Amino acid sequence: MAASDTLDDVKSKGILWGFGMLTLVVLIVLLILGAWWGSEPGQFNILEEAHKRSEESKVETGHGGHSSAPAEEANKPAEELDISEMPIGYVYTNSLAHIAEVLLHKSGGYITNDVAPPGVFLDNISNWEYGALVMLRDATTALRNHFARDQSQSAEDPDLAIAEPYFYYEHNSWALPSTEAEYQKGIESLHKYMSRLQKYGGPIKKAQFYSRADNLWQYTEVVIKRLGGLSTRLTANSAGGNYGPGLSDIEKLAADEKGTPITKVSWLEIDDIFYEARGASWALLHILRAIKHDFADILLDKRAMRTVDIMIKAMENALTPILSPMILDGSGYGLFANYSLTMANYISRANAAALDLRDIMNRG
Repeated sequence: MAASDTLDDVKSKGILWGFGMLTLVVLIVLLILGAWWGSEPGQFNILEEAHKRSEESKVETGHGGHSSAPAEEANKPAEELDISEMPIGYVYTNSLAHIAEVLLHKSGGYITNDVAPPGVFLDNISNWEYGALVMLRDATTALRNHFARDQSQSAEDPDLAIAEPYFYYEHNSWALPSTEAEYQKGIESLHKYMSRLQKYGGPIKKAQFYSRADNLWQYTEVVIKRLGGLSTRLTANSAGGNYGPGLSDIEKLAADEKGTPITKVSWLEIDDIFYEARGASWALLHILRAIKHDFADILLDKRAMRTVDIMIKAMENALTPILSPMILDGSGYGLFANYSLTMANYISRANAAALDLRDIMNRG
């Protein structure tokens, strides 16, 4: 009996040991995947991506010549690329399409609608995706309602009328239909609009893009509200909230009547708002670079190019690599940094430049 009990004990310990090792391996794999999937995508060159798409479009339609030409062109530096054949609006539209493509095809793919580990636990990159998505939606709406319309009474572009609603599909649907499937349809519709900017004739109607001051002014109004909202939430995200040491009860009441949040955000939400702002900054940075290219004439004429450069620089600073493994929430002059206040500072600077841009575009 003693020998059989010992044998059973050894077997049970072996099973537990094997189960424990399997669990450890699974956890290590999930941690590695989580770190990889949770990393933020890098920046991309808007001109290189637009040129690459243009060459691919030529090959698809049979006008690209030898198939190795696109690959050879893609290896050239951005300043050596021939972008003379790309019409106004092509770079802007392709930037929107590529932002959506990055959301869908970055490491780990689109994370927000994941229902299994490790994606279901990666709330930071999910908030990053949502911040970028909001900026993508605003820019696509501006393209449909303003940039591609001559007047308020003119007909909207049919491809953009299809593309925009797809990006407004719920951002966390994992099936029937999935978020990725709907966003991919939006990307394809943007590509069709881009093709009509370049090639038209016969039954294919030419697509329009109007790089006017009033169009840019209307989009800037939306950007101002988005940046202002992010800045306010990040400030409330800080260690002191809006309860400054010198804030009286009357000032608190006045702030509350204006609808300004005066309570500190829960510490569980600090990194959520921060990463949402990071995603919004990433998307807006590329949109602003595209605007700088496609609206160059009106920006130079209005002497507003420097204002756009200030916005771009602020967004670049907002995307400075994070050195800490967690989002710090120190006091203003304490030992540890306050990441939320730092991000709010960059976004507020971009917002101030956006206010200047709106005023410049609104002048006669």
